[in-house]
Amino acid sequence: MLDMKWIREHAEQVQEAANWKRIDISINELLMCDDARRELITEVEKLRQQRNVESERIGQLIREAKQEEAAAAREAVRQVNGQLEEAEARLAEVTERYNKLRLLVPNVVSPDTPRGQSDKDNVIVRKVGEVSSPPFPVKDHMELGELHDLIDAPRGVKVGGSRSYYLKGDGVLLHRAVQQLALDIVMKHGFVPMEVPIMVREEALENTGFFPSGRDQTYELAGDDKFLIGTSEVPLISYYAGEVIDVAAPVRLAAVSTSFRSEVGSAGRDVRGLYRVHQFAKVEMVVLTEADPEVSEEMLQEITGYAEELLQALELPYQVVAVCTGDMSQKTYKQYDIETWMPSRGSYGETHSSSNLHDFQARRSNIRYRGTDGQLRYCHTLNNTAVASPRILIPLLENHQQEDGIVYIPKALRPYMGNRERLVPVRQNEN
Repeated sequence: MLDMKWIREHAEQVQEAANWKRIDISINELLMCDDARRELITEVEKLRQQRNVESERIGQLIREAKQEEAAAAREAVRQVNGQLEEAEARLAEVTERYNKLRLLVPNVVSPDTPRGQSDKDNVIVRKVGEVSSPPFPVKDHMELGELHDLIDAPRGVKVGGSRSYYLKGDGVLLHRAVQQLALDIVMKHGFVPMEVPIMVREEALENTGFFPSGRDQTYELAGDDKFLIGTSEVPLISYYAGEVIDVAAPVRLAAVSTSFRSEVGSAGRDVRGLYRVHQFAKVEMVVLTEADPEVSEEMLQEITGYAEELLQALELPYQVVAVCTGDMSQKTYKQYDIETWMPSRGSYGETHSSSNLHDFQARRSNIRYRGTDGQLRYCHTLNNTAVASPRILIPLLENHQQEDGIVYIPKALRPYMGNRERLVPVRQNEN
């Protein structure tokens, strides 16, 4: 959410951001609604004051036994009440429209954000690691999963429907190992680990900027006014909702949580394997800082580096891309995605996302701090994926496979995998 005064002063810039992000809103209509709302508030207040004055006058006239004048005053109050009822109804209608429009207003984007229509217009910032070309036909992660008895998609679909899966044996151990490695890395950098609710109220999703635009991607628990989270960013930010906090040093929070996405709009895309599933686990970082663009920009670079640290520990080639305007969400001011090389796709696939929201999210969630001048200000908030699994298992298995089906275990993961150096196919174990 942006400050209304700021929106008025930068209406063209805000409308441009909405157009780039394909958000159907007229900023001019919002401003007209705000004008009408202000005028109606003034009108309602005047009518209420007039009614109160006339009501007091009636009592005085009755005490003075001036019955005819009291009757006339009652008629005047009746007419004022009618006008007030009509004005209040118009105010409620305008306010409802105003509130709906305000929730659609997007965050503006940073000056260095690439302008573009889709992820095809994202700009590569850097590539790290060499993409290998094995001298043998590579297996995709599902073939490797079957070979090692790690993944069972058919039974997942039988039980949970499309885009469901079971992880088994070493598949579960790898799934948990990458999460623990990610958590250990972020804790080393001062993040406080938290266990968070995965069912949240609607206001938590609205306040963090996931509603209304992301509602179709969210699972609702019917009759309970609760929703399943798609990221622990929601409960981590909401932890401080409505509070005044200390950000003399950036507040660093991290959570491991199960997450859920309905994947509406992805019919026919990535139907094979673990790339686009309904249920997954994430280690998510959230940072709250003072409202200083230089401070939050520095923090954005820092947390993006932590995700890179994980990928380097996993010995995986990746690229960092600056996300363009057309590929950004409503709430984002500046964003990097990290894409990891996936041999079966013959391309890089998104595995991490790192965003700076400035005060957009904190303003909606009412999270403030007191500056050195004693004034209350809204914080800047940031978020970053430390790891998301099972998607990360795709490059992990595919990049580290050998011709005989053995999968190399990166050194950083071995302490979480019984100090094993490799995974041997089940059929080779049986020979």
